[in-house]
Amino acid sequence: MTWVVDNLDLIGRLTVEHLRQSALPILLGLLLSIPLGWLAFRFRLTRGLMLTVVGLLYTIPSLALFALLPPLLGISFLSEINLVIALTIYAVAIMTRFVADALASVEPHVRQAADAVGYGAWRRFWQVDLPLAGPVVLAGLRVTAVSTISLCTVGILIGIDNLGYLFTNGYQRQIVAEILAGVVAVVVIALVIDRLLVVLGRALMPWAGKGA
Repeated sequence: MTWVVDNLDLIGRLTVEHLRQSALPILLGLLLSIPLGWLAFRFRLTRGLMLTVVGLLYTIPSLALFALLPPLLGISFLSEINLVIALTIYAVAIMTRFVADALASVEPHVRQAADAVGYGAWRRFWQVDLPLAGPVVLAGLRVTAVSTISLCTVGILIGIDNLGYLFTNGYQRQIVAEILAGVVAVVVIALVIDRLLVVLGRALMPWAGKGA
């Protein structure tokens, strides 16, 4: 407990860095998964293959992905860009299936009604399909956010400072309080972001009720 009190400034700085590094992959994962999920939903012949390939991305060990990305993209191994891209890939792997399932959950007769009153495919997607699929997409985003916040800690293995530093430094110096501080900080961030997403979902999708 004494260690925590003496190092509140360090914990606070690392928490801010952790949030910043997690936020962009979560947002990019959502934006990229919407068209990919739509393609998986729209073209049933390729749905299974696409979702399998995207799902397999999540099985790639983080250290292996960190090693693969630099030569493929021409970026530095010890760079925050490497971490952000890797976390985005994992986020897309989770979110794409949620988006595809969310769009599939929209009742066909609703789409038929929208077509009957003159909605084009583009307008129907944004004003009918996606809003009705929103609660399922939000559920996927919550899972993705928690996963990304947790995975972000591995950035310390390539020299990126975040809450993962408390794990490695605490382990090396045998300071249990430091390790526990890192665990608690990551859990608190995940819970706060999850709750904020729930509140945002209720504000943006009042038709979904409290289940959103």
